[in-house]
Parts: sequence; C-alpha cells; structure tokens
Amino acid sequence: MKRKKDATNNKNEWSLGHRIKRNRASYVMLAPYFILFFMFTVLPVLTSVFFSFTDFNILEMPKFIGWENYIRLFLDDVIFKKAIANTLIFAVITGPISYVMCLLFAWIINEFKGKTRAFLTLIFYAPSISGNAYLVWNLILKGDRYGYLNGLLMKLDLINTPVVWMKTEKYVLPVLIVVQLWLSLGTGFLTFIAGLQTIDKSLYEAGAVDGIKNRWQELWYITLPSMKPQLMFGAVMQITQSFAVADISINLAGNPSVNDAGATVVTHLLDYGSIRYEMGYACAIATLLFIMMIGTNKLIQKLIRKVGN
Repeated sequence: MKRKKDATNNKNEWSLGHRIKRNRASYVMLAPYFILFFMFTVLPVLTSVFFSFTDFNILEMPKFIGWENYIRLFLDDVIFKKAIANTLIFAVITGPISYVMCLLFAWIINEFKGKTRAFLTLIFYAPSISGNAYLVWNLILKGDRYGYLNGLLMKLDLINTPVVWMKTEKYVLPVLIVVQLWLSLGTGFLTFIAGLQTIDKSLYEAGAVDGIKNRWQELWYITLPSMKPQLMFGAVMQITQSFAVADISINLAGNPSVNDAGATVVTHLLDYGSIRYEMGYACAIATLLFIMMIGTNKLIQKLIRKVGN
C-alpha cells in the first residue's frame, strides 16, 4: 500500500514537471511579469514588514526593536488614532457609495447607444483624470467672498460672512468626503461599462422565459452574476482609493490639517516617512494599512460571491 502511494506521488510530481516542461513557452512569457511583480510588489511589502520591527532613519543601520513601533502606534500616537478613525469613516462612507454610484451610472449609461454613450462616459470619467481637479475645488472652497461656494451662499442670504471652509475643523472631513465621491468615478466605472457590454443578450430572453418580470430582477439574477470579475476588480479599486486617501487632504486641507481634522493613515505615513524620516515607524503604519486592505478585500470577495444566489 505504501509503495502504491509513493508511486502515485511520484506520478503526480512527474506529471507537474511534465506540464511545466510542456508549457515552458508560457512560463517563459510569464517570467518577466512575475519578476517585476516580485521585485516591485512582493519584495517591498516584505521589506516594509521587516523594517516595521526596527528603528531606522535611513542614515544609520536599522536597529531591531521588536514590537515597540506598534505599541507606540496604539498607545502613544494620538494623531494615528484620529487618522485611522478618519480613514475608516472615509472607507465606510465613500467606498460603498462610490461603488454603487459607479455601478448605477454605468448601468444607466449602458442603455444609450453609440456616440451618446461615449459622450456620457467621458463626462462621468473626466473628473478622475482631470489634472486641475484640486485647482477647481480650491476656487470653490476659497475662504473669502470670492470663493464660489461662499459667493453663492451669501447671494442666497444663507450666510452673512465668508466661511474659511478648509480651516474650520467641523467642515474639513465632510468636504473631503464630498470631493472624494466626486473624483471616484474612475477606473471602476469604466470596468463596469466594459463588463455590461460583454453580457450575452440571449440571457435576458432566457430569463424572461424563466419568469424574470422586471429590470431589477434582471440586474440581480443576470447582469451582476455575469460580470462578477468586473465587480471584484471594481471593489478592489474602490477599497484601495478609500483607504489610500491622501492627495485630497494634502491639497485641500494641508498636511497637517487644522487640528488634524483631515488626517488619514496615508498622510500620517507620509509625515513620518518623507518628512521626519522615521522609516521604521512609517513601515509599521504601512503594514497596518496593508492588513486593513487585505482584510476588507477578503470580506468584499465573500459578499460578491453571494450576488445572484
């Protein structure tokens, strides 16, 4: 019996080796991507995890200090606690809302044909690729009577004096959330448009025969299950954007923002990594952010697998 099992294992090993040898051209073609992925994604993540357990300032050799960076993060760093709370608020609000917005707008726009659909797609996608997005919002949120928002509210007699929006703590986070939602119709939106156009139209005819009565049932039982890969990719993009909010806060509220009202995990990471050069501490922040993203992605994957079931 043991000899039989060994023979089976040897056969499986030979079979795997044989498959690799037989498809060596495919593996050779994959090798450049795998090497780049390992060098610029896997290796930096592993290096970051290693340095998170050290005291490292770039100029001197890293000193191993164990869990001190993580203890300092959770027990002593008040700004980090505020930053992680703001990041979670961003993720909980902007992530699901922008995801649903992308899907809903893509579903509606897909009903149009030809040039109309292309034009509407460009309009919705343009904000995410506009290089002047922050310039526009800085003009809108300018803290004097010449700011567009202040001017409009004063003209409507809703306020008497200009509001310095991005220097008033209670307005910073809500304004950043609104701007993030405005900028969120990006790659995920295009992915959903592409996914909707690849669905076999005969599925809708078969669904009508099977008893589907309205567009919402079509969406749940046919459209969404048929584009699960696009839904998964869009979810990953939205999660990444939600957790990696930094540019919006820096460009509109500054870094640091007033009373750290606009602080996020990434702005905190940039503060320690690119300004203070406390790289070990910055790597600890990055490692925690990575764990948060991976955990959320796993949760979203489980939810998306239930679509249409």
